[in-house]
Amino acid sequence: MHTHMNHTGFAALEVVVAIIAATALFLYPLAMFISNGKHSKWKASRYIWWFLGIILAASALIGPLAERSHYDFNAHMAGHLLLGMLAPLLIVFSRPMTLLMRTLPNQSAKRVSRLLNSRYVTLLTRPIVAATLNIGGLYLIYMTELFTLMHMSSWLYALVHLHVFLAGYLFTISILYIDITTHRYSFLHRGIVLILALGFHKVLSKLIYASPPEGIPETEGEAGAMLMYYGGDIIDLMIIILLCHQWYKSTAQKSRKARPA
Repeated sequence: MHTHMNHTGFAALEVVVAIIAATALFLYPLAMFISNGKHSKWKASRYIWWFLGIILAASALIGPLAERSHYDFNAHMAGHLLLGMLAPLLIVFSRPMTLLMRTLPNQSAKRVSRLLNSRYVTLLTRPIVAATLNIGGLYLIYMTELFTLMHMSSWLYALVHLHVFLAGYLFTISILYIDITTHRYSFLHRGIVLILALGFHKVLSKLIYASPPEGIPETEGEAGAMLMYYGGDIIDLMIIILLCHQWYKSTAQKSRKARPA
């Protein structure tokens, strides 16, 4: 699939990713320990979500799946689903920003709060902007030469995958309000953006099926596109169910408050 690779650069990238993942796995329980000393006990089950999210994200860049993804489009697409869709969702379940705010000293927490309320962060977490960064980035990867180029350069490979993860995370937190959210949009607004994003994701998978990226065998491209289509459906369904559940709970709470005593 890709023959002109800088193996030294990719090996170094794997080391960096391993260090980042190990650090993330260590810092979360440390933050839990500090938080529990100042506030009510943080649910230990949330660390499971964090652990799974970090491991799945890392597996797209290090290990057997990552190695295979350089020459197998199916493996690459599996990594895409893990890194850009499932891992961000699991990490959101762990509520890292809420834990961070509980852990930091008051002054530091206030600075982080100001950052979260800044125009830049507010713009990035708008559902339509987050969806554009997420889905638009995928079109750029698969509909241009970027897919081929990133397998020839370790730094470009790292940059693209960092974007896939961060864009997936931003999109998830813009749709599901599980962690700290400074600017809230209506359920209808988020639902419409979600449906549009899912539609464009499906269109992209069909485009890949019809015309795989350069250098990808037709049968391999078709299989990868089907994995993207149906695998994405499973994760998308999870997000839809969660959003509808939140919507139902919110409506039920408002109905109870509106009832006369």
